Amino acid sequence: MNKKAVLLDLSVVLALLLSPAFFVLPNVYAEDEVTESEQSQEESKDDTGTNISLTPVSKFYQLSAASTYDDTFIVNNTGGRELAIEVFAAPYSYVHSDETDSYQLGFSNENEYTQLSRWISFKDTDGSYKKSISATIAPDNSFTVNYRVSTPNSIPAGGQYAVIFARTTNGVTSSSGIRTEASPGMVIYGRSIDSESIIASEITDLKINQTITENEKTRNSINASAKIKNTGNVDFSANGKLVADGIIFGGHYESGDGNGVRISVIPESELILSDEWKDTPGFGIFKVTWTVEAAGETETIEQIVVINVVPVIILTIILLTIIIVWCIIRAKKRKERRSRLAV
Repeated sequence: MNKKAVLLDLSVVLALLLSPAFFVLPNVYAEDEVTESEQSQEESKDDTGTNISLTPVSKFYQLSAASTYDDTFIVNNTGGRELAIEVFAAPYSYVHSDETDSYQLGFSNENEYTQLSRWISFKDTDGSYKKSISATIAPDNSFTVNYRVSTPNSIPAGGQYAVIFARTTNGVTSSSGIRTEASPGMVIYGRSIDSESIIASEITDLKINQTITENEKTRNSINASAKIKNTGNVDFSANGKLVADGIIFGGHYESGDGNGVRISVIPESELILSDEWKDTPGFGIFKVTWTVEAAGETETIEQIVVINVVPVIILTIILLTIIIVWCIIRAKKRKERRSRLAV
């Protein structure tokens, strides 16, 4: 086999190997991820047969001073053993952590927006209302909790936030001495109707990044984030939408089928809103847009993200070089043939 034939065969093989990458561009979509603004249905379970949840997962009240609001919720025991529970209310707030430079959810920090936890009491078996009650729930049974919100003669302006916990008190102690307990919670949102509600936000630190994770296999992802600060006195929902369109190769991604991601931001907190396109195509150039809306404010950034394009460019150059060389050889061969025929 001569040199010309070897080059010809090599060019054909490379063309066949690269043609799926260059000419077959499947639509690529990430799996939907839903982020709820309310606290999700929290179901606490472990390998000891404990399985407890609350219904509903949140409540909202329009609050007026010197008023009483009676309501109920249900504690479900869907596990395989009897549960002893304690029901009580706690402040619902976010506290800044210097270690992580972020706000972490906490249930002990009190401020003017967490007074609601002091106004909640629970109906005991004797009919009296107490700050906490205890109960026992048989397997595959439920317990209805009656509670009351009693507001004082004067309440702070804006929102009020608390969480009602149903904590198991008959947890199992392991051989290592660790005691297993479950504490699902129901978030209570209140808003004063006797004063002005101020809805205001600050949107900062919008970012778009590419992340490469290497474990069993290399995985590329495009992620976006932003900080949302509540500068008003009531909670609001912040929404984010990540859109990526392939300029060269690639596909299309739109977060949550166009609905985007969402979080609830309460006063005196600054939370991170984020979205991610997991398992992007192996290579491509994308125009990525990240839009964030909070309390009537909107911020948008755009960025070009390149994923593993350099190896593709190198392969393309090699392929084109082989094709050009092959064309030159063919042209030279034809010229030589014509010269011989002309003699």
